[in-house]
Amino acid sequence: MSVSRRQFLGSLSSVALGSMLPVADSLAQGAPIKVGSVLDNSGNLDIYGKPMVMATTLAVEEINAAGGLLGRKLQPIQYDTQSDIALYTKFAQQLVRQDKVDVVHGGITSASREAIRQTFTRANTLYFYNVLYEGGVCDRNIVVTGSTPAQAVEPIMDVAMKQWGKKVYILAADYNYGQITAKWIAHYAKERGGSVAKTDFFALDVSDFGSTIAKIQQEKPSFVISALVGGAHMSFYRQWAASGMNKKIPLASTTFGVGNEHLALSPAEGDGILIAGNYSQESTDAANKDFLARWSKRFNDTKIVHEIAVSQYQGIMLWAECVRKAGSLKREDMLKAIESGVSIVGPGGTVTIDPKTHHAALDIKVMEVKNQKLTVKSTVKQRPPLDTARYCDLQKNPKENKQFEVNV
Repeated sequence: MSVSRRQFLGSLSSVALGSMLPVADSLAQGAPIKVGSVLDNSGNLDIYGKPMVMATTLAVEEINAAGGLLGRKLQPIQYDTQSDIALYTKFAQQLVRQDKVDVVHGGITSASREAIRQTFTRANTLYFYNVLYEGGVCDRNIVVTGSTPAQAVEPIMDVAMKQWGKKVYILAADYNYGQITAKWIAHYAKERGGSVAKTDFFALDVSDFGSTIAKIQQEKPSFVISALVGGAHMSFYRQWAASGMNKKIPLASTTFGVGNEHLALSPAEGDGILIAGNYSQESTDAANKDFLARWSKRFNDTKIVHEIAVSQYQGIMLWAECVRKAGSLKREDMLKAIESGVSIVGPGGTVTIDPKTHHAALDIKVMEVKNQKLTVKSTVKQRPPLDTARYCDLQKNPKENKQFEVNV
């Protein structure tokens, strides 16, 4: 089926996106495998959510084109949560009670994840969370394919402190992602003989950073590191550049670029920001080139591809590999496959499930924003989620079900 990008995005505006595949065709080979998804296709976080919805569609279509799984087609059931936690709760319940999905790939913020995670755990519905986050979730029912602080924040701090100095000023979103990530930043700074000048937290709707920039000027840190999240917080980067501070104090970020923020800023505003993560469009790996070509053929515009869209795609492909290995959708069979250390090669590199934590070992790239591109400076292969592994051992404690608070 061929649709233009405009037609496709238009079709996503309804609350229930439903299946883009003919149900009759799916039923011809047996009941379809239902793949649930709850993502912000609209609202304040749609810069993250829209490409993730598209990545879900691409992954499902590619699996179906290759014959499906277990001789059955996949049927995506996607809901637009509109950046509203109440809708996350509502649609999570609908996915398990009415739709009776076989797996869920969804959630963007950590707040949204924690609002729905227990719903899927109680229902024994496997849940894949495919977004970078603050670490610590220990639950046998979940698989996390996004990066944690030990994977992506520590490399930033290591490079930034070597390049710029040891006094850091932290800006962070005021919910569990920002609060816990700020603790890890302070920990990595202290480990390297550094100190935190100050930590400021901001609600997701804050867009005026004038007084904060003035405080940073007074503190004179070696560099600033941002763990800000969402569209409103883009204002910080613009105001930082407009004040001329981007020429005086270097800037790093744990989140910048994952929603293609570097494309929204001019080179004069964005150049020099230091980040780390699993994905860059500039990667010359064959798997990435092939992925972008397939994305272009399906949706035309590859500029909107970002790290968590790729992570969503990789998460679905990793789940599909687990289904193939399990030869079944039964929960225990799937858990055995998950805990065998299943691995795939995706656009971001090799993704391997760590049986102990159900998190992924990832190829991590340290990058610098240059001329609206994420230029790769260095890559570490298969960096493990060591922060979560400090607390979580699902092989020893398979009934564990909590998010551990970082204590470092």
